[in-house]
Amino acid sequence: MVIRILLVEDDETIRNTVKAFLIEAGYEVDACSDGNVAHEKFYEQTYQLVILDILLPGMDGYQLLREFRQLNNTPILMMTALSGDENEIKAFDEKADDYVTKPFRIQVLLKRVEALLRRSGSLEKVIYIGKLTLFPESFKAVYAEEELRLTVKEFEILMLLAQNKGQTLSHEIILSRIWGYDFNGDESTIHTHIKNLRRKLPEKMIKTVRGIGYYLEEPV
Repeated sequence: MVIRILLVEDDETIRNTVKAFLIEAGYEVDACSDGNVAHEKFYEQTYQLVILDILLPGMDGYQLLREFRQLNNTPILMMTALSGDENEIKAFDEKADDYVTKPFRIQVLLKRVEALLRRSGSLEKVIYIGKLTLFPESFKAVYAEEELRLTVKEFEILMLLAQNKGQTLSHEIILSRIWGYDFNGDESTIHTHIKNLRRKLPEKMIKTVRGIGYYLEEPV
């Protein structure tokens, strides 16, 4: 499974250094220096981790943190020059997953990244939810040892819901993550694919939040 990280840092030297080490560690990295650009990228792409500075042009790190957390539960690591307990407490109050103060040792940062990815399940090549097993690299879904015949889009939707299990994803988020930010279709596209997925899944795992979107629930 490709692990993609969004790095938001306005200091060019730090941004380029961290990006280079993350790529060397095997991750794919989208890096930017502006909060507004980061906001657009988060809608356009699926990320397994966000590394986020606080002092940014455009939307600042706290604004982005609040916005990102409303969308899904992607792990967010704050990487900032702002020291002091009050800044760290504020970040955790806004539901950041970790907090690193500059300057830092790059190897320590990489270990924190690895720990967050492991905790979120992104380092696992196979995802298990009840009797459902997803194999991201081969786009294969198996339920109780029987392979489900899913289209690529159906698998991608199921995978997105599985990565955010229990979290309601809006129609807009699903459209942007699966079909792209500039997709001209509407909610009916999602409804059709969800209907087909439900027909193929033996259990009613996909739940509807009327007027908002869908979430995946592990059967009891």
